[in-house]
Amino acid sequence: MTLIAVLKGGRSLERQVSLKSGARVEEALRALGHEVVGIDVGPNLVARLAEVGPELAFIALHGRDGEDGTVQELLEVLQIPYTGSDAAACVRASDKVLTKQALRDAGLPTADFFFFSEGSFQSLGAGEALSHVQARLGFPIVIKPAGQGSSLGIKFAANSTQLPTGLIAAFSYDRKVLLERFIDGRDLAVGIVDGVGVGSGPQALPVVEALPQPDAEDSGTAYDYEHRYEIGRTRFVCPAEIGDELSARAAELALATYAELGCAGFARVDLMLERGSDELFVLECNSIPGLTETSLLPQAADVAGIGFEALIERIVACALA
Repeated sequence: MTLIAVLKGGRSLERQVSLKSGARVEEALRALGHEVVGIDVGPNLVARLAEVGPELAFIALHGRDGEDGTVQELLEVLQIPYTGSDAAACVRASDKVLTKQALRDAGLPTADFFFFSEGSFQSLGAGEALSHVQARLGFPIVIKPAGQGSSLGIKFAANSTQLPTGLIAAFSYDRKVLLERFIDGRDLAVGIVDGVGVGSGPQALPVVEALPQPDAEDSGTAYDYEHRYEIGRTRFVCPAEIGDELSARAAELALATYAELGCAGFARVDLMLERGSDELFVLECNSIPGLTETSLLPQAADVAGIGFEALIERIVACALA
């Protein structure tokens, strides 16, 4: 039996998802026989950790402070072992610009992109360069806050009129924004779980395809925050019906991305399969993927024969090893 503190909640826009992930993890850990203390992360975190004295911290903290390396660095200072990737890998994975630059430098396929800081528009006149961005990327353009997960703040600009509005909306989430070539295709995800013991490396789980379902109130089919986390808003197909060759290629790219960013323990890599060309493009890597009932990593693990409790125990074993 191990005394484990489950870190959840926090102050990010993904707080509610984190609370759900944390609660599910706590339930699994208790079923596995561990002593568990849930901590809703806030200004008293260091004091709570000192009070609890955990042997391990299970990080179920999504978004800011959890996925950007902040809590990992703090746990390093306090010399408390923790689950998942280290601080440096979380910094790279949580920043979409750093991720895409690393992918491009490594020769891994990712959609063409540019990025701007909020200050560049005020001090460098970056707005005058938008026409060049439009010419290079074409429309539509995907606008993403650099440091948000769960599809929060993502906008699509179909023309030059919509681009400034989309930028303003994205800057309300982050001071750095990514402009990316839109890829018309299928949303895929590959979960990865590290092995335990000598010679056992990371394992790519079966590919999941997310198929957002339109309803009477919303005729759109974008895989946004609501479609991710509201039961019934998205149909998930696992294994994805893309054929063995493309499935193997998706797993190969996911494992290469995982290694390039220095991830450990577990993660999820999101990809797009372009219609017409059947080319795969890596979008991003989530170093602390959701562990809720609708999250993709647990669904893929289940298809691979790894139940939720076994998945959590494997993550714990990797961290302790």
